[in-house]
Amino acid sequence: MSPIGLKLDAIDMRILSELQRNGRMTNVLLADAVGLSPSPCLQRVKRMEQAGYILGYGAQVALPRLGETVTVFTEITLTGHTREYFQRFEQALRKVDEAMECHLVSGGYDYLVKFVTRGLPHYQETIEGLLERNIGIAKYFSYIVLRTPILKTELPLETLFGE
Repeated sequence: MSPIGLKLDAIDMRILSELQRNGRMTNVLLADAVGLSPSPCLQRVKRMEQAGYILGYGAQVALPRLGETVTVFTEITLTGHTREYFQRFEQALRKVDEAMECHLVSGGYDYLVKFVTRGLPHYQETIEGLLERNIGIAKYFSYIVLRTPILKTELPLETLFGE
């Protein structure tokens, strides 16, 4: 079956869930956790990697241990609403290291962007830099995160896609 037509079954979903919890687990431990022998488990993982279901593996970093930062969610409204405006804005924002997430949303504004900066002055420099680039920002509203009581890094795959 081609990667485009790849259908995931319940075992594939369990593999994805386990890898979300611990992307560094050995194939033997993964196989045991999902009830397979190592060889078929590894084949499934490789198949899902090739098909684009697994995009990569990474470490969760304890940001507060590295130093003080501030997280700011910013609502951004563009001056125009054509494809060219959206493309210009998104292309420019991709080059901003502090922009961690960008969501095109419906409602009273166009984008919700999550920034992580060294502090408020750094955030202000970042947003002013975007404004100076003349990429079509009409207005923005900033929401400073005071604390994050819930932060999930694992998607509830079996809840979303289970049978």
